[in-house]
Amino acid sequence: MTSHESLARPRLLLALAVLALSAPPAARAADPVLRLNAFAVNMSGFGRTSTQTLDITIERWTTDEERKRLLDTLIEKNSDKLLDALQKIKPRAGYIRTTTSLGWDIQYARMMDLPSGGKRIIFGTDRPMGFYEVRNNTRSADYEYMLCEIRLGPDGKGEGKLATAAKISYDKELGKVEIENYGIEPVRLTQVTVAK
Repeated sequence: MTSHESLARPRLLLALAVLALSAPPAARAADPVLRLNAFAVNMSGFGRTSTQTLDITIERWTTDEERKRLLDTLIEKNSDKLLDALQKIKPRAGYIRTTTSLGWDIQYARMMDLPSGGKRIIFGTDRPMGFYEVRNNTRSADYEYMLCEIRLGPDGKGEGKLATAAKISYDKELGKVEIENYGIEPVRLTQVTVAK
C-alpha cells in the first residue's frame, strides 16, 4: 500500500461518517392498522395438504380511488391488465407470511362493517409462482391471484377463506366480478384473531 493510499482511506472513512451523521434518520414504517394470526388448513388439492400458521399484516387500506381504478381496468380491459394495475399499486397494503417464510406483498385490502357488529376483510394480490410453474406454463399459471375473505366478530375472532390460486373476470351481462378458484376448495382459515 502506498502512502497516498494510506492517507486516502482515513479521509474516505471520515467523509462517510460525516455523511451518515448529517443524514436525517430513516423514517420508521407506520404501525400496521391491523395484524391477524390465522391457522390455515389446506385441503384445496393445490399444493401440499398441510396446516400452518399465517401472519397477516395490513399496513393501510386501499383507497376508493384505487378500488375504482382496478375495477374500471377489469371491466374495460381484462384480467391481464388488472394484474398489471394491481402490481403497480404503491405503497403496498400489507403482507402475508407463514411463520417460516418471507412475506408476500398484499396490494389490495378493504374492510367493511358487518350488521352483526363485526368486520369483513378482503385482500388480494398477485400470487407467488414457482419456477417450474412459470417455465412450463402449467394450467395453474393462468390463476394469477391470491384472494382472501375474513369475517371477524365483535370480539376480534373469526374465520376466513384463502384462494391461493384464482382467476378474476368480469361478467358484463350480469354486471359482477367472478372469481374462479384453481383448487377444489379455498384454504380454510380458522382461529383468526387480531394480534395485540
